[in-house]
This record gives sequence, C-alpha cells and structure tokens, in this order.
Amino acid sequence: MLEIVRITDWNDPRIDEFGELQNRAYFDPDMLIPMWVIKQTMQNPSPHRNDVLLVAVEEGKVLGGTVFHYLPPAHAGFSSILAVDPEARGKGVAKALHLARWETLTEIAKAPPRAVFIDVVAPERLSEEEWAKEKEYGFDPRQRRKVFAGMGFKQLDIEYHQPVGGPDGGPVTNMDLLIYAPNLHEVFPLEWVLDTMHAYWVPWLGSERAHQATDELKMRAKSDPVGLLPPDHACHAEVFNDEVV
Repeated sequence: MLEIVRITDWNDPRIDEFGELQNRAYFDPDMLIPMWVIKQTMQNPSPHRNDVLLVAVEEGKVLGGTVFHYLPPAHAGFSSILAVDPEARGKGVAKALHLARWETLTEIAKAPPRAVFIDVVAPERLSEEEWAKEKEYGFDPRQRRKVFAGMGFKQLDIEYHQPVGGPDGGPVTNMDLLIYAPNLHEVFPLEWVLDTMHAYWVPWLGSERAHQATDELKMRAKSDPVGLLPPDHACHAEVFNDEVV
C-alpha cells in the first residue's frame, strides 16, 4: 500500500534514497536541490521559509517524493521538484504526492494557502539539445504539461525568468510559472505573484537582487490580475503517466 511520509529527521535514510531517485528521474541533475541542503535546512529552520520533504513509500521502498516550501510572507507554497521513480510510473504516485503537498501546506499555514507555485520548462522554447536530454530520460515536456493540467494547475500568463542559472549565469528564460489554486480559475492577483516570488528568491539571491528580480517580473506582467491559462494550451500530445513534474 502506498504511504506518503513527511520526513522530519535529517538522519532519515530515505532522504538520500530520494536524492538518488531524483537524479535517476531528472534529465538535468545540476538543477536539483542537493540532499545535503535539505538536511541543513532541517537542522536550521527559518521563520521566513518552511522547507518540506514528502516521500511516497511502498513496501519500504521510496517510489517518489516532493521538495517544497511554505513562504509565510506570501502565504503561499513553492514546489522545487516532484519526482517519481521511472519504474513506478502509472501507479498514481505523482497525484498522491500532489494532494499530500497541498494538505501539508494547509496544515502548516493553518489555512489553505493562496496557491502552490512551480516553474516548468516550456516545450516551445527548448533547444534541440534539451529535447534530446528529455528524450534520453523517457520524457516529453508536452506530455508533462498534460500531467499538470490533470492535476488542476494553471499557467500564469506572465513572462517568467528564473534569475540565475542560464548561459553565463544569466536568467533562465525557457520556463513558465504554474500555480495550483483550486478556488481560482480565470485570474490571479499580480501582487500575490510578486509576494511569492520575492519570498522565494530572497534566501538565494539576497534582498537587493530579489527586489530587482521582482520589479522586473512586475514590468513584464501583461495585466493585473494575471490571466490563467491551461498549462497544456500550447501542446498537442496525449496524456501519459507519472513523471518528473
């Protein structure tokens, strides 16, 4: 029977087990949060950010997991990764983790959060090399968008740049920003988007750069509130089973 477990002990061996799983499951391990960082945040919790690791376990084996963060200043969550063992696809692991993530955020916040955010690659903006890497790991980013749509996510109609990590350390521009906000279907307040991204960026950019990145994001907004699009609106592919999302 599949069980979703919240890891609270930084010595728990399932942390490293999930670390090995995500490296097998994701085509670009350099973009992942190292498990030693997760252990460090467990030892040194911050009042401004609550880091959480949930793992999906069946018969003692970790089949998947998700690393996400509750951001009190924004009353929102941000998901860094949700990954499923390639051999466990089709068992409903991703959906179980997604629902448990929302329940956990609600428990931590003592109320349903504004949303849970996640950034995900835009199929139409991937290079041939990136497409090849995805294919090598058995993924199709268009199908990944179908998975998100099935979970109830929406794409924010805003030009999203991840501030660092691109060529020569510049911004990553081949991703979109998605949200899961089950009570909102057409629009989402721009202020809430900016609050969330600022709170998410501060720990790794610092206050000054986070303010700059947030201001730049605001300038790229097409409207306030921000429109919500189906995450697969630009895709034409069949749904396939659980994958890294």
